[in-house]
Amino acid sequence: MKQIQQQAPPAYLQIIKESKKIGFNQFCDYKTGFFLKGLAAAKQNGRFLELGTGTGASASWILEGMDETSTLITVDIDPAVHAVAKKMLGHDTRITFRCEEGSAFIQTMTETFDFIFADTWPGKFDLLDKTLDQLNVGGFYVIHDVLPHEKLPEEYRIKAPTLVQALRNRKDMIITEMDWSTGVLLAIKTAE
Repeated sequence: MKQIQQQAPPAYLQIIKESKKIGFNQFCDYKTGFFLKGLAAAKQNGRFLELGTGTGASASWILEGMDETSTLITVDIDPAVHAVAKKMLGHDTRITFRCEEGSAFIQTMTETFDFIFADTWPGKFDLLDKTLDQLNVGGFYVIHDVLPHEKLPEEYRIKAPTLVQALRNRKDMIITEMDWSTGVLLAIKTAE
């Protein structure tokens, strides 16, 4: 575990400590983080979107993989967890924090992205088509928690298979499903 911790972004371990202090335990694990970092490195000069900032754990991994010319917008409705993320990552000029309801953000967004990590209901279970409309061709759409596990609410476990099937059925995406961590799905947009 020590070697893994040394490879984690500098802010990640502190974010986990701060998360536990406020009773927030919905942060990405090492495996998901390493995957996000690797994907982020593939999008030079990219525009990144994270739906569901939480305390910033996932954002720390995404930032670690991004180059200096890339930008990340991260959105969360909860000001308490968002404050932790801002405290830990706000010094990085590549990140913009949006504390607002995810569905409202998605419905009004006009910009397009090279990478979308949907880690909350909006953009994943709600407004999926609108979210994917904002993904550039060649862009990555990433979700996790698609395998059933006890930490997930029952409603989530019921909706996840339907979401995965909806993504499989899309003609404009190539889907890679991984039995990795809590279940990770990478969709790459191939057409408008």
